[in-house]
Amino acid sequence: MVVNLNHVIDQVVKDKGVDREILVEALESAVLSAANKKFRNTRDIEAHYNSERGEVELFEFVVVVDEVQDSYKEIDIAEAHEIDPDVQCGDSLGMKMDSGTFSRIAAQTAKQVIVQKVREAEREAIYNEFKDRVGELVNGIVRRYERGDLIVDLGRAEAILPRREQIPRESYRQSDRVRAYIADVKMSPKGPQIVLSRSHPQLVVELFRTEVPEIAEGIVEIVGCSREPGSRAKIAVVSHDPDVDPVGACVGMRGSRVQNVVSELRSEKIDIVPWSPDIARFACSALAPAEVSRVYVDNEEEAMEVIVPDDQLSLAIGKKGQNVRLAARLLGWKIDIKSESRAAELAEDGPGGDDAAANSDAAVDAGLEKEDAGHFVEDGRPAPEEEPEEELTDEVAEESVAPEALNTEPEKEI
Repeated sequence: MVVNLNHVIDQVVKDKGVDREILVEALESAVLSAANKKFRNTRDIEAHYNSERGEVELFEFVVVVDEVQDSYKEIDIAEAHEIDPDVQCGDSLGMKMDSGTFSRIAAQTAKQVIVQKVREAEREAIYNEFKDRVGELVNGIVRRYERGDLIVDLGRAEAILPRREQIPRESYRQSDRVRAYIADVKMSPKGPQIVLSRSHPQLVVELFRTEVPEIAEGIVEIVGCSREPGSRAKIAVVSHDPDVDPVGACVGMRGSRVQNVVSELRSEKIDIVPWSPDIARFACSALAPAEVSRVYVDNEEEAMEVIVPDDQLSLAIGKKGQNVRLAARLLGWKIDIKSESRAAELAEDGPGGDDAAANSDAAVDAGLEKEDAGHFVEDGRPAPEEEPEEELTDEVAEESVAPEALNTEPEKEI
């Protein structure tokens, strides 16, 4: 009984998502391989799939000659006339072979070729599906841990969430659902490897894109994002519609939108600040909730000196320098922060103290252009005025933070 392969091919195409032409090519290659194995490559054989009959047909080609020297590749003209009366010497004559007489070993070879071709086609299809989805959010189910890395089932494929891309102190159990950002898709010898991330700053941007319709529609744009996973993040937003408040759109009614993002990030604090083309004004917003007195900007070095009231110094620097560090990453500038008393001492003692401010590209009185910086805590409400966490010495106050300082670990909670 000859099996109609059309039904088998249709089923495999539906289950595996493999292109039909690839399966047909795999079948032809498998049958041809089995035939060559049986006849030990002594004959000129071709395999062609007959879609009407649903089977692979084998054809042996021989050359018509007057005198046969190689019986495997040549045929006498008299014998050829019995098959085709119009044939002439030098013509190539194709004769259909019986493909059902293969040995068990030849059939096993054909099966291995088909399985290998289907596996390769399936890997290629998965890679082509996910290679253009880098930067998207995906939902998956946790399957297992492998040496600290998390294996996530995405449906058609499995992805890996490396330990370095996980949020600190975040744990999952088998069958838990996880939402992550596709950071990379690459082809490895074992197949396509999909790398997920929960610590990437772009994860925060994509979460806001799903929660805030104004961002999805392009009315509000997230210009930048800096983040210390599991602890705190800052995003800068701008509105392309003068009637839309970018900070209010991201916060939502009673903080509902930002709260959804905070919940997804396991209570990671998020500061939403308005972006400004004026780098000094932008710096004042980025350092919120601290108040800024003056900003001296050096455009050539992309550095700035920020002067804050004495009682605002620890608030501006933040715990272990977190606030100013995130602000520096958000701006992409180096920030040197000082208290007013320390700046006054340097101006009196240093020979170039007054000249430094005079020679700066810009000096801004932050008190005249104070804006709502959109600082929010976990519940989405505006944060109250914070008390200084600790008294800092002048040496700490002079600390400079560069945007390249990206590898600082967040403080561990007890």
